[in-house]
This record gives sequence, structure tokens and C-alpha cells, in this order.
Amino acid sequence: MATNWIFQGRCWKFGDNIPTDALTPTHVMFKSPQEMAAFVLETLNPEFPKQVRPGDILVAGRNFGCSSGRALATKALKATGIGAVVAEQFSRTFYRNCLEIGLPLLEATGVHALVNDGDEVRVDIKAATLENLTTGKRLQGAPPSQFLLGMLQAGGLIPLLKSGSFPGSATR
Repeated sequence: MATNWIFQGRCWKFGDNIPTDALTPTHVMFKSPQEMAAFVLETLNPEFPKQVRPGDILVAGRNFGCSSGRALATKALKATGIGAVVAEQFSRTFYRNCLEIGLPLLEATGVHALVNDGDEVRVDIKAATLENLTTGKRLQGAPPSQFLLGMLQAGGLIPLLKSGSFPGSATR
């Protein structure tokens, strides 16, 4: 359950149109999320799965998580320990899949130009801000709705439904 909306760590920067196939290559599709994490984005940056640390921030350009819509891609990314994902714009399916598993994300126009790979960044999901601590520059993103914040706080869609705080759900 997320109680802290602020994440700070190393920035891992990726470009536009990164497909879910780059997050979870075909040869790892039948492994556990923890096993898949060892291969996440390795074709784009071989150091990422080896050096990513809990709390680090992934920053990308437009259309991050496009193509096949592999739901396992978000689980593998979350298993790396990444604190949050910030992009200019997400593929809608990837965006929904992140929220459903409780992986914090933020859309922020201009974020790709604001950071460099390796910068120290701080993201506040609730306030929808990103601050590049290396340069001192700051950016306002699109704030998530209260419903989406509630889903993230619960840890994803299933925990939200089980909590009984979702309209129309029943606690069992």
C-alpha cells in the first residue's frame, strides 16, 4: 500500500515509442516478474537491469509502453524496484496496466528535455511534480484523479476492490 507519494533516485532516461516487448522480451515471458526484471529494457540499455536500484525513476518520451500491451511488462518493471515512471505520454494500455498493479506513474509534458540519464530526480505523484535535483529545474505534470490516487494507494485494482472502498465492490 502506497503511503508516500514522493520518490527520489537516479534518472534512467529512455526515448519515444518504447514497446512493451523491450520491457519483457519474448524469451522471458514465462518467468516470474522477479526473473523477468533481470532483462527489463536490456536491449535499449544493458546497464539498466544490472544497476537499477529501488526508488530510481524511469523517464521516457512519448508513447511509452506501446505495441503489444503485455500486462507482464508492468509487473516486470515494478519488480526492478523502480519508484515511479514519468513520461511525456504513455500508451493507454500501459498506463492502465501500471495503475492496476499499483506502479506509480506521471505524465508530464517537457520531462524528456528536463532530465539527463543519471540525474538525481524527485517525483511527487500526488502533486504531479518532477524536480531535477542535479539542475534545479522543476516541472508540473498532469495530476492523477482522486480515484487513480486511491487505486495506487491501495496497491492496485484488486487490492482496491478487496478493500471494499470501490463503489459497487463487496468485501469477502
